[in-house]
Amino acid sequence: MRIEDIVNDENINVKGINTSYYLLGLLSAFQNRFQAMADTQMKEISWKQFFLIICINMCKEDPSINELSEIVGSSHQNVKQLLIKLENKDFVEIYIDEMDKRKQRIRMTEYCKRFCEKNDIATVGIMEKMFAGITEEQLRITIETLILIDKNMGKMGED
Repeated sequence: MRIEDIVNDENINVKGINTSYYLLGLLSAFQNRFQAMADTQMKEISWKQFFLIICINMCKEDPSINELSEIVGSSHQNVKQLLIKLENKDFVEIYIDEMDKRKQRIRMTEYCKRFCEKNDIATVGIMEKMFAGITEEQLRITIETLILIDKNMGKMGED
């Protein structure tokens, strides 16, 4: 069942829900649906593992586990567990930083780079289908809104 089907289902009452709560619910439901779809597309690794690879690839230098945890928005422990699985599959290498022996850094392997290149065409096709009919303006507003919500969440710890 798609989110649109749930919203329009006569047996589900979404009318009285505060729009902020409604949005958070939709985002959670979307994330679950997206992860399930993405997991079926990639046979070798999960969406969460692939998202780590995307984040590693965005970094100008090999990130530390702590830096990667910040980017991903997850705990050091969760990221480390995903990285261990990726390392066991030869997607990443975890190594000790030469300047600071307390830090562990991550680099993508050649196998991982080839995997990304091989799956790039399929990924582009999936993205085009997912974002069909959505304007750049709609995407920009959505991105700006999520950034503002995240900024507000960050301020909550300051109170």
